[in-house]
Amino acid sequence: MTSGNRSEAVDVQKSYEVRTYGCQMNVHDSERLSGLLEDAGYVRAPQGSDGDADVVVFNTCAVRENADNKLYGNLGRLAPMKTKRPGMQIAVGGCLAQKDRDTIVRRAPWVDVVFGTHNIGKLPVLLERARVQEEAQVEIAESLEAFPSTLPTRRESAYAAWVSISVGCNNTCTFCIVPALRGKEKDRRTGDILAEIEALVAEGVSEITLLGQNVNAYGSDIGDREAFSKLLRACGTIEGLERVRFTSPHPRDFTDDVIAAMAETPNVMPQLHMPMQSGSDTVLKAMRRSYRQERFLGIIEKVRAAMPDAAISTDIIVGFPGETEEDFEQTMHAVREARFANAFTFQYSKRPGTPAAEMEGQIPKEVVQERYMRLSALQEQISWDENKKQVGRTLDVMVAEGEGRKDGATQRLSGRAPDNRLVHFTKPAQDVRPGDVVTVEISYAAPHHLLAEGAPLGVRRTRSGDAWEKRNAAPADGPAGVMLGLPGIGAPAPLPVAATPGCGCD
Repeated sequence: MTSGNRSEAVDVQKSYEVRTYGCQMNVHDSERLSGLLEDAGYVRAPQGSDGDADVVVFNTCAVRENADNKLYGNLGRLAPMKTKRPGMQIAVGGCLAQKDRDTIVRRAPWVDVVFGTHNIGKLPVLLERARVQEEAQVEIAESLEAFPSTLPTRRESAYAAWVSISVGCNNTCTFCIVPALRGKEKDRRTGDILAEIEALVAEGVSEITLLGQNVNAYGSDIGDREAFSKLLRACGTIEGLERVRFTSPHPRDFTDDVIAAMAETPNVMPQLHMPMQSGSDTVLKAMRRSYRQERFLGIIEKVRAAMPDAAISTDIIVGFPGETEEDFEQTMHAVREARFANAFTFQYSKRPGTPAAEMEGQIPKEVVQERYMRLSALQEQISWDENKKQVGRTLDVMVAEGEGRKDGATQRLSGRAPDNRLVHFTKPAQDVRPGDVVTVEISYAAPHHLLAEGAPLGVRRTRSGDAWEKRNAAPADGPAGVMLGLPGIGAPAPLPVAATPGCGCD
């Protein structure tokens, strides 16, 4: 493979491994990195290879606590392996790479390639250049070179897919470094988004999640404030598309036309992840969040009026600089009022490069921990109470892959209800595949899942199940799931239990 032609296969087929940290944006970027490498002739290393690959790529996060320590610890464990394996290459990309640049090579000189969030398409070229020149290649673009969705993509599933509608963020939240690393918001053309969705559906996908750093601000780049609601309605016209979700919206841009589009478009699911961050107006102002508690709770009230069965989840930061006990009690009050189905709670910790890291009034760790435990206990009880309301309901559950860790021992399967609640259910007599839909009656509720212990009421085999079956019948060493140009079939990590939505900074 030459540096000028990434699509030319490597001389000898080599293996790769991509390790992903952080939010859904990174998960989706890793699908593209895998697609790029397979397009260049690499093959995916077997699961659990733990660094035993010719190329190991770290797709990093700069938001998670101790992100840099985790990266350098993992790089350190690979150093002796690289010494024993001549020709092995290590690449570091993502938000931390965009932020730290030359620091990575200085602290881990055995790294071969460092690339940023704006130029992931250069990875195969940089790997080849590092091999030929026998020195580390550090290339960080300051702005987006091409919208990532034009790149080859290796999707992780046959029934659900991420679809990026924008990249970057125009907000200036004081706790968040993402806008500095991902740049200003840039929207895709609506026609390109819909063409990608139609191509995915044609390959068997029945659920898509629209993805953006601030997803409902879509349209600001093209001057149309109702562009997002129009996009949701347009998704409703795509035949074969059964479920539409999106993440993560910002309360500032959550307008009535979006609520109406959600309620009136049958395949838009009754589920909403809306980051609150704090219930205190004082703290929200310090965070530079452009709404206050009354506005946030008003949105929740409108959503529930339009969609009574909607499940609403959120992100909350505890212990932001200057947060008083009274401020924290306002957060507790907002949680009681909102009655979230689930909340991702974070203990505030300094993020170098953010204004909040330099603020006065940093809260002692023990105080943050005590507040965090109180909030977690409150939300745990609310989640359980809200889940108990599901007992006796009949739900259509889309069978998922890898959602139930105990399914083998319990003879159950797992999947997601329309509102995205996790459901474990008795295995039907007939064969079902991930992507198929099983109708069940809920018999028991726990804080983080539902259980249907009786025999399923019905099974619907789907095109998504057919696609899953076809993919898994393919040779194990084939580049399944790769589609050049428009991404191929795939699966987002489901919300709200399995993965943290967004960066905790939405």
